[in-house]
Amino acid sequence: MIPISDSQQSYSKPYITILIIAANVLVFLFQLSLDPYTRNDFVFVFGMVPERFNWISLLTSMFLHGGWMHLIMNMLFLWVYGDNIEDILGHGKYLLFYLLCGASAALGQYGVAPDSRVPMIGASGAIAGIMGAYMIKFPHSRIVMVGWFIILFTLELPAYVVLLYWFGLQFLSGIGSIADVSTQKGGTAFFAHIGGFVAGMILINLFKTRDRYRLRRDLLW
Repeated sequence: MIPISDSQQSYSKPYITILIIAANVLVFLFQLSLDPYTRNDFVFVFGMVPERFNWISLLTSMFLHGGWMHLIMNMLFLWVYGDNIEDILGHGKYLLFYLLCGASAALGQYGVAPDSRVPMIGASGAIAGIMGAYMIKFPHSRIVMVGWFIILFTLELPAYVVLLYWFGLQFLSGIGSIADVSTQKGGTAFFAHIGGFVAGMILINLFKTRDRYRLRRDLLW
């Protein structure tokens, strides 16, 4: 099932979330404009290749994607969860938070397979951090999910149920993918998702939230 909206109201415009989405789309369109050989070189230069690790690639890799579905799904998850985290942190701190979660996610994958020559790309590690933060701050928000079983249907669930289920899938899939990681077959970077999610849960408690968010929270409590 795929999240399509949430019940948590935002009180500010998600300018940075929109900017991040636009940047990802523009970079992907640039990737598509390249011939296949140049595109592969571009991914190897700006993706995070553990065997030739460099700090800049921790940032550049999170703006590359491997296909339309990879891009669309990541941007959808960012749109559903990101605006609320931007709302409580403010635009500048939210951007820093996003980049730190993405870097932490890449380091998580690097820690599992430091000798891998497979480039890691995508925003999913940073977005996993946003999701981890969302679970801490808005566990009882309602997430509208769309799924299909013969026909399309929608289902509304508490955020903590959706996010814990998602994290559990990443953890189990990560354990199952260890053999592929060791043989460098590529695939989904599950340990980046795990690392990003955990980083988001930790970092959101270290970042000071906006005064108006704390006031709203205190009034609700």
